[in-house]
Amino acid sequence: MSPWKCRPVRWQGLFVHRADTVYVAGHGGMVGSALVRGLKAAGYGRILTRSRRELDLTDQRAVRAFFEEERPDHVFLAAAKVGGIHANNTYPAQFIHENLIIQDNVIHNAYACGSQRLLFLGSSCIYPKLAPQPLREEHLLTGPLEPTNEPYAVAKIAGIKTCESYNRQYGTMFAAVMPTNLYGLGDNFHPENAHVIPALMRRFHESRNAGTGEVTVWGTGTARREFLHVDDMAAACLHIMSLPEGLFREWFCSSPRPCFVNVGTGSDMSIAELARTVAEVVGYGGDILFDASKPDGTPVKCLDVSRLGGLGWRAGIDFRRGLTETYAWFLENQGRFRG
Repeated sequence: MSPWKCRPVRWQGLFVHRADTVYVAGHGGMVGSALVRGLKAAGYGRILTRSRRELDLTDQRAVRAFFEEERPDHVFLAAAKVGGIHANNTYPAQFIHENLIIQDNVIHNAYACGSQRLLFLGSSCIYPKLAPQPLREEHLLTGPLEPTNEPYAVAKIAGIKTCESYNRQYGTMFAAVMPTNLYGLGDNFHPENAHVIPALMRRFHESRNAGTGEVTVWGTGTARREFLHVDDMAAACLHIMSLPEGLFREWFCSSPRPCFVNVGTGSDMSIAELARTVAEVVGYGGDILFDASKPDGTPVKCLDVSRLGGLGWRAGIDFRRGLTETYAWFLENQGRFRG
């Protein structure tokens, strides 16, 4: 049996009842599929999903009709247009436009149709480029953003403020999580639009097979990043959504506390260290070069996860083991990423 098909359930408690209806928006993506796996493992049988063909989340009327018909009790908003530095630089208008529309449609209709709880999945790119390290929730909106992903970050900040505003005006129970850089099963290994781990994994794999003996990595290799396995991310989301109502409202719906929380490991590594580790997992033994003419992005980005720790959760998946599982998944599914 593949290792990811029997991941132990690491969270405790229930939203309200296992018979409640839970809608996972974006179930086909890496995070959404991890949430569905987790929900099923925890015994939730009424999980709503819709493919993009079945429900276009940028279509306001279609989203309203879906919510009016299904009336989900709880919503995980994991649907988004995502990508790495290259994709963010190339398609900035699409990143801000699509993400703003998707999240507004889902959040508003969750309120309008009486959903009990909603969890919006954001990104650690919401923080200022030069914010103090490690990044704390109160650093939001204290300085300029990293230019390479500013449109995407602005959309995610708008999602946070939308949840916060609905809580203030309507008394909803809407919260948000800001994950660090995610990797794992179901990741995107597209040659141009992938994030750093799948991009490196694919390039090392192809170079090893072709015998080229050399891979060039964008940037100087000195930028530092934090990485979290997507199954840990899903476990954290389930943990938050399972908090008792009083605790949930206290931590996410009561000013001046923010309605969001960081989700990560609390430790980071340089891109050079990452590249060497991925190369070892893949079995690539050639040279690794760094192209300093390409952008590094934010110099350092590591999350302070003490707030989440105060809620009783911390990451538990070993990084090298997670990389090994991810590479095994890629080998089984690489036919999906031709081109």
